[in-house]
Amino acid sequence: MSGRTEVRHVPKPWGHETIWAATDLYVGKILHIKAGKKLSVQYHVQKDETVYLLSGVLRYCVQLEGSAKPVDMKLAIGEAFRITPGTIHYMEAVTDCDVLEASTPHLDDVVRLQDAYGREGTSAP
Repeated sequence: MSGRTEVRHVPKPWGHETIWAATDLYVGKILHIKAGKKLSVQYHVQKDETVYLLSGVLRYCVQLEGSAKPVDMKLAIGEAFRITPGTIHYMEAVTDCDVLEASTPHLDDVVRLQDAYGREGTSAP
C-alpha cells in the first residue's frame, strides 16, 4: 500500500541503523558507523546488498569469489559496492560514516565469523 512508512532507529555497538524502508521485496537503511568502529566479519546465505557511501571514509574488506585473500579497499564518497550471498565481508569506519544500504529483506541473515563486540552466530542485533 502506498503511503508514509515507519522509520526505525536500531542501536548497534558500532553506531546505529536508520531503517527507512522495509517491505517483502526490499529494505533500505542508513548505517551510521562511528570512527574506528568495525562491523562483524560476516556473510549472508540469502541476503543480496549494495552499499553506497554517503559521507566519511570507509574501509571495506571483501573476499571476492575465486580470490585466496580478501581485498582491502577504501570506498570514496559516492562509490557503491554489491555483496552477493556467500561473500565474506566487513566494514570499518576510518572517520564517522553514513552508508546507504539497499538489500533483499533478509535482515536476520547474518553469519558472523568474527565480532569485536562478542555477538555470535546469526540474528543478534
